[in-house]
Parts: sequence; structure tokens; C-alpha cells
Amino acid sequence: MDSKKTRLNLPVGMEMTLRLDTPPPAYSPVKTSSPSKTTYSDRFIPCRSSSRLQNFALVEMPSPVKEGGNEVYSRLLRAELFGTDAMTCSPSGQASPMSPNKNLFRFKTDHSAPSSPFPGVASSNESGVLGEVSTPPKVPRKIPKTPHKVLDAPSLQDDFYLNLVDWSSQNTLAVGLSTCVYLWSASTSKVTKLCDLGPRDSVCGIQWTREGSYLAIGTSLGEVQIWDSARCKRIRTMGGHQTRAGVLAWNSCILSSGSRDKNILQHDLRVSSDYVSKFVGHRSEVCGLKWSHDDRELASGGNDNQLLIWNQHSQQPIHRLSEHTAAVKAITWSPHQHGLLASGGGTADRCIRFWNTKNGSLLNSVDTGSQVCNLAWCKTVNELVSTHGYSQNQIMVWKYPSMGKVATLTGHTLRVLYLAVSPDGQTIVTGAGDETLRFWNIFPSMKAPAPVRGTTAWSLGRTHIR
Repeated sequence: MDSKKTRLNLPVGMEMTLRLDTPPPAYSPVKTSSPSKTTYSDRFIPCRSSSRLQNFALVEMPSPVKEGGNEVYSRLLRAELFGTDAMTCSPSGQASPMSPNKNLFRFKTDHSAPSSPFPGVASSNESGVLGEVSTPPKVPRKIPKTPHKVLDAPSLQDDFYLNLVDWSSQNTLAVGLSTCVYLWSASTSKVTKLCDLGPRDSVCGIQWTREGSYLAIGTSLGEVQIWDSARCKRIRTMGGHQTRAGVLAWNSCILSSGSRDKNILQHDLRVSSDYVSKFVGHRSEVCGLKWSHDDRELASGGNDNQLLIWNQHSQQPIHRLSEHTAAVKAITWSPHQHGLLASGGGTADRCIRFWNTKNGSLLNSVDTGSQVCNLAWCKTVNELVSTHGYSQNQIMVWKYPSMGKVATLTGHTLRVLYLAVSPDGQTIVTGAGDETLRFWNIFPSMKAPAPVRGTTAWSLGRTHIR
């Protein structure tokens, strides 16, 4: 019977062809002295030509330039390990060992390996991490270009130095209109008249406590009044200023008030005196005032183009920042980075500047092209919003620290002098001398981006605040 050939599916490097009339290839045949008998040893030598040992740099060879005396030995050693194919020719035509590999046991990339058949999943050769999923491109956030609600606010003053709008943590908006303060509930849309100061006085500044139950009111006569919003009752009146108190800032039980008399007073609601300390440093009306989030530093801006930084332990400013060339009303502290402060200048300045209050250094300056009236930092993402007056009357959303514009919103016909942020941080309300309050959804929520609310008839309908 003719001998037949067959192929066995063996691992790579072990393929061979066998005859059916021969014993299994468990041993390599070794011929003995007897011509008619064949024996098999216990050694099996695989074929290296089909193996993938060339993918491993097993030996770090010495450099032939530095180790010239070992050149012959190195060439012979490499030839013994990898065969004569590992030899290359030098420019002189002589055989020389391959370039030494500096990384011992480093696995080389096998370029013949197929790429991953699954889209979006990188192969181990491409990423170095098995199963690494490529990141899809981030979809830019869409911000509605129109307000979702507009309120009429008759007699809302067109005065750069006043602060007449604030939004409480209990979701109630307070607005100062001439001699009165009105409360608008964002939950129920109910309007309540809190107080009327009478014909001889007017509202110049308002500020909610952080708990949202009490409202401080600064008046044109220089008084600072504390009102209980639930009972619509005044519980305290404090003097000390010689003229109008246009800006207020709470620090727990301490209320700071800035005035046209150039002074900043510290009122302590736990004591009976009108004020417990006075900060003197500005040479003109104080129009901007904000405590840091940890209540350790107070930033004040004035019509003297100065930005001053105070602390609780000294009645002298620890930093006097003089780079602005116009009044500084817009002030905001970063909730994401300790000691980071942003301030905005008036018509002759138009810049937003960023400061490190630890050492008083200027970090960045951006020319916005318009008078900066207000600044507010978002709590959910590292972005801030600015409102502007002459001459664009617009609202801008910025990405920090790149200061790339996320959105530019228009709608007010006069300077956007007033700004407040909702308790959830997603909505802002802006007020202007055009006697309107406009509500904008611009910031995402903590868990997911806020959905874009469509412009409907009711959302653009006007509601009188009184």
C-alpha cells in the first residue's frame, strides 16, 4: 500500500508532515550502528524559523563603538542566538551586529497583528491598554438666546452704583423699586410688597441672609434696615452712614455696608450698637462688596477705581489693587479655587481682571469691550457670567480659565445693571434701566445639563411685579 501523507494542526513552529506508516513523532530519530533498526531519543528540537522569538529583545549588546574589543564576540553571540539573518553589513562591507536594544525583555510591536474589529475599541497595539474605549467628542452645551420669562419692574433705577436685585436661598426674588421693596416667589409667582420707606427715602441696596429668611435694606438716608420676610416686619434699624448705603454683604451675623461716604461699616446683629468697626480706605463711593466663601476676606470696589482686600483681623486693607481705570462694582469669588477673585471695571476700563488674593498678584485681564456692571461665578461648572452697559447692553458667559465665550445674550435696551443667581445655580435674572427683569437658563445642573427650554408664548409674556 502506498504511503499516504497527512497534515496535523499543531502549534506554530511545530508543523510537520507525517507518513501513516511511521511511528508517532514523539522522539527525534537517531541512527545507530545497526542498519535495520531505528531508535528515538527523548530530545525534541523545534524549528526556530517559524517562531516569534524575534519579537523579544533578549540581550542588551554592548556598543561596538565603546566596546571595540568585544566586536567579534558580540557578532558571534548574536549569530548563535538568532542565526545569520541577524547580521547586517556595515558601510565598509563587513558584517556587524545589529544595533543593541537598550530595553531588556521589551516586547516589540507586531505591526502584522490585525487591528480591533470593534469600532471605538482600541487594540492593545494602539493604546497599550486592553479594551480601552475612545472618548467620544463632547457635544457643546446649547444656551437659549432668549429669556424664558420677563417681568415688568416699573421705577427700577438706572444707576450704576446701586444694587437692587437679589435672589434668596428660599427661591424668593427681592427687588427695590423706588421707595418700595417687592418679593416675587419663583415657585408660585406670587408678588408681596415687603415695605415702603416713604417719600423722603428710597431703596439703594438689598441683600438676603444666606438662610434666606431676613433681608437687609440700605437706604438713601444712610440707614441699614433688617426685615423679616415671612412676617413683613422690620426688626432692626442701624445708622452710622452719612449718606446713601448702596451695597451690602453678609458674613454670618456680621453685615457689611458700603456707602457714598467712602466708608465700610461692620454691623453685628448680636450687639445693640449701630456698628462694631469701620473700614476706611476708599477715596470715593463704595459700590462693590463681597465676602469670600470661607468668610475670611472681604473685597470692596469703589468709584476711586480701587479694589481693596480686607480680613477680619485688621482695619487696614491687606491688598490695594489699582490696575482698574474705572469704577469697580462687579466682584465675584471663585467657588472652585480658594483665593481666586474676579473684578470688572466701568466704561473707561471695560476689563475683567483675575487676582490671587493670597499675594495680591494679577493673574489675567480680558477686555470685554463694554462697561462691566456685574459678575457671578457658576457653582456647578467653572464658568462665570458678566453683564454689561455702555455700549452693548449684553450678557456674556465665559469659560474659565481660557476665557473663551460660551454665549452672548441680548435683549435689554439699556445697561444691564443688576444680576442675581437662582439657588440651584442654573438660572440668572438680570435687571436694567429699561424697567424689565429677564430670566435666563445658562448654567447646567449638578447632575446633568439643563434642558433647553423652548420659547413659548407664555414664557415671553410679561408679568407686572406690582
